Amino acid sequence: MSGILLQGLEAPFPSDEIVLTQGTFDGVHLGHKQVLKSVVNRVQNTGRKSVLLTFYPHPRQVIKQNDAEVQILNNLEEKSRRIFAQGIDYIWVLPFDESIAELSPEAYIENILMAHWNIKEMVVGYDHRFGKNREGGLAELAELGNRLGFVVSQIPASEIQAIAISSSRIRIALSEGRMEEANDLLGEPYSLSGIVIKGLQLGRKLGFPTANIALNETHKLIPPYGVYCGYCQYQEKRWKLVMNMGIRPTIEGRGLSVEAHLLDFDGDLYGQHLEFHITQYVRPEKRFENLEALAEQIAQDVAHCRRLD
Repeated sequence: MSGILLQGLEAPFPSDEIVLTQGTFDGVHLGHKQVLKSVVNRVQNTGRKSVLLTFYPHPRQVIKQNDAEVQILNNLEEKSRRIFAQGIDYIWVLPFDESIAELSPEAYIENILMAHWNIKEMVVGYDHRFGKNREGGLAELAELGNRLGFVVSQIPASEIQAIAISSSRIRIALSEGRMEEANDLLGEPYSLSGIVIKGLQLGRKLGFPTANIALNETHKLIPPYGVYCGYCQYQEKRWKLVMNMGIRPTIEGRGLSVEAHLLDFDGDLYGQHLEFHITQYVRPEKRFENLEALAEQIAQDVAHCRRLD
């Protein structure tokens, strides 16, 4: 299911009555999906539209400059695909900067949200905070709703706590290469995406041509360097793949490289946007004595991934 992505304050906003929820929704895991489905259900048979307000960049990247701990699970494109799949009508991406961070709770609701949307209901968590220094809470939001004409619906504390726990578990599992656990919590495989660029073309020389992608999100959480199995959707077909993520020590690589060999694919992928969905961690990255040994290991990795469902 597809929806409409709006970015910034100058987007063509619709006049429909809406039900709005907001947050980073990073990972769009099973807990997030439950909230999104609740919002979608609220607009059915009402003529209203469902809206998710999210922020870019992540607010912590602005409020805490150079915060090395900010590692996100989805870039904007990955997040949007997952959210729209839940039936949300609109995603509004609000550029988060110091001017937004400095708005009082009242100014944020009146001058940002209500100035652009015909909000009839806001769905928020029990611990929702907003405005400068997170000064606004549920009481302030309900008071503004009474004055401005929208109702406030609260997501139960148990759901919010489950979302936070799931997010932490996903990050820990990914950082340790436990892809099956992370994917179970996400409800779908973790992925990395970007535009295919030219690499060293060493894979082609070894008999295993690879698509090298340039990640477009510098704060993306990267699992441990190594070899992974997965798949890629391209031209309405799912291609199994073997992906290497790391610094390619055998050839003294420099910097992070994300490249995948698509099994049985023959074609030119340069310039294409691909999303590599990761299903299994195979082995850590290591240095081989020569290219022949590397090619032999790649053949074993391909055979292993080919056998997977």
